[in-house]
Amino acid sequence: MKTLDLFTRRSNDAIDYGLVAGLISLGLMGSFFVYSATRTRMLLAGYNPQYYFERQFGFVIFGILVMLVMARIDYHQLEVLATPLYAGCVIALMGVFVLGSSALGAQRWYNLGIIQIQPSEFTVLAIILAVATFCGRRVEGLRMYDVMRLLSMVLLPIGLIIVQPDLGTSLIILLALFGMMVIAGVPPRFMSFLTVAGILSVLGAVYFDVLRKYQVDRFVAFLNQKSSNSLMQPIIYQVANAKTAIGAGGLFGNGAFHGMQTNLGYVPEQSTDFIFTAVGEQFGLVGSSLLILLLAFVGWRMWVVGRSARDTMGRVLAIGAFIFFSFSCFENIGMTMGIMPVTGIPLPFISYGGSAVLVFYMAGGLVLSVSRKRVGL
Repeated sequence: MKTLDLFTRRSNDAIDYGLVAGLISLGLMGSFFVYSATRTRMLLAGYNPQYYFERQFGFVIFGILVMLVMARIDYHQLEVLATPLYAGCVIALMGVFVLGSSALGAQRWYNLGIIQIQPSEFTVLAIILAVATFCGRRVEGLRMYDVMRLLSMVLLPIGLIIVQPDLGTSLIILLALFGMMVIAGVPPRFMSFLTVAGILSVLGAVYFDVLRKYQVDRFVAFLNQKSSNSLMQPIIYQVANAKTAIGAGGLFGNGAFHGMQTNLGYVPEQSTDFIFTAVGEQFGLVGSSLLILLLAFVGWRMWVVGRSARDTMGRVLAIGAFIFFSFSCFENIGMTMGIMPVTGIPLPFISYGGSAVLVFYMAGGLVLSVSRKRVGL
C-alpha cells in the first residue's frame, strides 16, 4: 500500500489547504516586497512611505476573499457564465480604445480612480473558462471542426490585445490554449501543425510590421544585450541595472529597505514588472531562492490538482490556470536576469497592481474549486 500523501490524498469535497496556504503567503509577501521597494523613495520624495503597501495589502485581502468564495463554488456551475464572460471581455477589449487610458505607449486600462482595470488580464481567465467548458462538453473528444472553433474563438480577443499593444498577454493566452488542447486530447500531429503555423505567424508579423517597433527592439536587444545601438540602449540599460541589483544582493542581501539600486530608483518599473530585482538586492540569493521555491510549490499544487481532476473540464481548467501562473513567473523572473525578453507580464502576487492580484487570486480560486471534486491519486 502506497504511503499516504498529506497534500495529495484527501476525502472528496476537501479543499487543497497546501495550495491555499501558498497563495495567501505569496500575497502577504508581495505586499511586504512592494513596501520594501518603495518605502525609501517615497520618504525621500516627502510622500506617505506606506502608500503602495496599504493599497497592495488591500488588493491582497480582497483577492483572498474572492478566491475563498470561488473555491466554495462547484466549477461546473460556472459553465453558464462562460459565454457571457467571454463576450463581456471582448466588449471590454474593444471599449478600451474609446474609454481607456494610455501609459507608456499602450492603451490597455480603464481608470476607475482608486484602481486601474486591465481587461486583457481578465480575458485570460475568461478564455480559460470558455475553453474548459467547450472541451468538457465534448465527451467523445475534440474533432477537427471543434479545434477550428476553438481557434476562431481565441483569435478575436488575441487580435484586440495585440493591437493595444500587449504581446506578453497574447503569448500567455496562446500557450494556455496550446496546453489545454493537449490535455483535452487533440492529436499530436495536429498540435505539431499548429506549432509550425504559430511560428510562421510570428515571423510574418515581424516581416509585415504588424508588431510595434519597440516590441521588435525588445527581442533584438534580448538577443544582443551588448549592442552599442543607441536605439537599444534604454532596454539594455533597464536589464543591465536589473541584473546589477540582483547581483548586488550577494548571498544574504543588503537587508530590508537597503540597497543602492532600489533606493535610488536605478531600476525602472521596479515595484511592478521588475519587483524581483528588489527581492534580489535586499534579500540575496537565499531570499530569492525561497521566493522561487514558494512559487514552484504553488505551481506544483496546481499541476497536481489538474492531474487528479475527475473530468475533462476540471483538468483543462486547472492546467490552463497552471500555465497562466507558471509562465508568468518564468517570464517575469527570466527577463530580470536577461534570459527572457522584456515584457509587461507581472510576477504573480508579488508585483504591485490591483487587477493583476485579483486575476491571479481568481485563477487560484478556480483551481481550488477543482481540488474539491477530484479523485484520489
